Amino acid sequence: MRILTTLLLLLTLLPGAGRADPQTRLLMIRQDGCIYCRQWEAEIAPLYPTSAQGRAAPLQRIDIDGPYPDGLALDRQPYVTPTFILIHDGQEMGRIEGYPGPKNFWRFLDRLMAAKAPQPAG
Repeated sequence: MRILTTLLLLLTLLPGAGRADPQTRLLMIRQDGCIYCRQWEAEIAPLYPTSAQGRAAPLQRIDIDGPYPDGLALDRQPYVTPTFILIHDGQEMGRIEGYPGPKNFWRFLDRLMAAKAPQPAG
């Protein structure tokens, strides 16, 4: 029992223990009153957390006026809502500006994730 307790304690101290990879996420830049944001919320949001994409890059909603996460390096300031920005280790890996509808959203996100996926060392 003591070994199990020690192992559980060590696991809680490990970075990222018990949660999705914090290094990769999808930022949704949104604003109140945006009809395309509401459409995305109705068509995609219920499916996203359980999708392969959602497990690989958990969603974080951010108002267009911020605040933005500390240490975030974006290629440029978002000006369209919604804008979806794939982030890895605080760096922008690519984005989808606007909501292209459910079929194209998944297709564009898959392309973005495949093209910009961090390559394993070795």
